[in-house]
Amino acid sequence: MASDGLVVGLDIGTTKVCAIIGERNENGILEITGVGMSNSTGMRKGVVVNIEATLRSVSAAIEAAEMMSGREVHTCWTGIGGNHIDGINSRGVVAVTGKNKETREIGPEDLSRVLEAARAVVIPMDRQVLEVIPQSYIVDDQKGIRDPLDMIGVRLEAEVHIITCSVTSAQNLIKCVNRAGFRVNDLVLQSLAAARSVLTEEEKELGVALIDLGGGTTDVLVYSQGTPYSTTTIALGGAQVTSDISIVKSISFETAERIKLDAGCCWEGLLEGNDDEIIIPGVGGRPPLPIPKSQLLTIIRPRMEEIFKMVKEKLEKLVFARPLGGGIVLTGGGAQLLGAAELANHVFKLPVRIGFPLPLGGLVEEYRSPVYATAAGLVLEGDEREREKGADKGGDVRSREKGSAPLFSKLTEWLRKEFF
Repeated sequence: MASDGLVVGLDIGTTKVCAIIGERNENGILEITGVGMSNSTGMRKGVVVNIEATLRSVSAAIEAAEMMSGREVHTCWTGIGGNHIDGINSRGVVAVTGKNKETREIGPEDLSRVLEAARAVVIPMDRQVLEVIPQSYIVDDQKGIRDPLDMIGVRLEAEVHIITCSVTSAQNLIKCVNRAGFRVNDLVLQSLAAARSVLTEEEKELGVALIDLGGGTTDVLVYSQGTPYSTTTIALGGAQVTSDISIVKSISFETAERIKLDAGCCWEGLLEGNDDEIIIPGVGGRPPLPIPKSQLLTIIRPRMEEIFKMVKEKLEKLVFARPLGGGIVLTGGGAQLLGAAELANHVFKLPVRIGFPLPLGGLVEEYRSPVYATAAGLVLEGDEREREKGADKGGDVRSREKGSAPLFSKLTEWLRKEFF
């Protein structure tokens, strides 16, 4: 564990910043002791556009979590997302040197070499590798192997999913957190963290698409046969729905957001017999205007349907070994919109559920909302990585499979290769 005993997840989104503090109790069980949220004004579509505004939002969210937990935060695991994220599948192959030269047993050095071979893909100078996630291994044409360590073979192949991000976007995000007075342990893909907190192992094995409906973007992470298969981002989110309401009804963005959260719906069947009127506040001295909820639905549904159809187009381009038996899981703030699951079921023709963070100890009621899915996942991911570091100071390859080296080490390695 970290020196202060805390694991802090920081989710910096386009419309909100969430912070969750976790720590292990005397029985070694991870508990959530602090939760904080603040409005985000310095981000646009997952990218920092105003450093001062973003660092103020980060400070406010973490301070709220500190007040709840009574602990002081120094470091955090920070989520990164946005339209600059890209995922590709790659394969590497090496000859087995082996721990035992006579029997050709696959050792940790062979795993390191095959993963390095798999990640040797050409990416633009302005991008960096964020995660390298092994999908499966092949030993002498025997496919579908999850852990080939100690197996005997001559040829070792690795299929991996490589996630890349913009170098400047990552650096700006780290700068915001550092200037707010906190140190970033590492950057973790937001959709990967959300999947960690809301998906079950059974869903991952069957194949599932996680749709994280954020404010500025919609992140999509597809699992196939237990491992990440595709990562993509749609440059539309809940903020666009709010903007539509604001424009059509000539009200402020803040008022439109409040009306969307309080009375918004995107599925007609849920309004049958409940088509009450809501009050649209007047602007500039104009009197308030009452409208039925069904009229608000005619504004919200087309945009939500457009987002789901864009995701469906992305999914239809993928080639799966078998259909997505786990269906669709919606999470993020947009998943709270009434009727989102029903509309998604209509568009995808697959089972759909809302993804809530899996229960941990502590403040269960505070964080069990789709809004906190990413922050909760960052706590889980950070806790696992900290425990792996403590258990294996030697850096066993298997302890690093879920992510690449820390970001600062990656930047140093890149600079050394390019300029020295």
